[in-house]
Amino acid sequence: MKIEFLSTVAVIAPNPPASRKLYVDALGLPLKSGADDEYHHTEQIAGCKHFGVWPLSQAAEACFGTTQWPAERPVPQVSIEFDVANASEVGAAAQELQQAGYELLHRAREEPWGQMVARLQSPEGAIVGISYAPSLHG
Repeated sequence: MKIEFLSTVAVIAPNPPASRKLYVDALGLPLKSGADDEYHHTEQIAGCKHFGVWPLSQAAEACFGTTQWPAERPVPQVSIEFDVANASEVGAAAQELQQAGYELLHRAREEPWGQMVARLQSPEGAIVGISYAPSLHG
């Protein structure tokens, strides 16, 4: 697997309004809301291709198909995504991680916004994605 770059850092927010108050009001980050008005993000912070405040309920939905994070798993505080060169490499990277003994939260799949991603949970509890987000390349 060859990681091209760190593409996304997102804090996982159990209370999105409180998190937005810190990141938007206190820190002044230029976060804009997504279509659902819950996910706030920007591509305007130097050194980070994409920064977001990701509601825990949406992280649970993305990983498990339900808005509740499973009680038997550590609740994540952050999500980090590493991009590979193309969409087909996401599946190969996910398989490589499985063969190394890591349990995937989900296999490689295409998200509605065009990103191909597979996710696992790190020993620290972070959500780690191997992805290809076309909008962040080139």
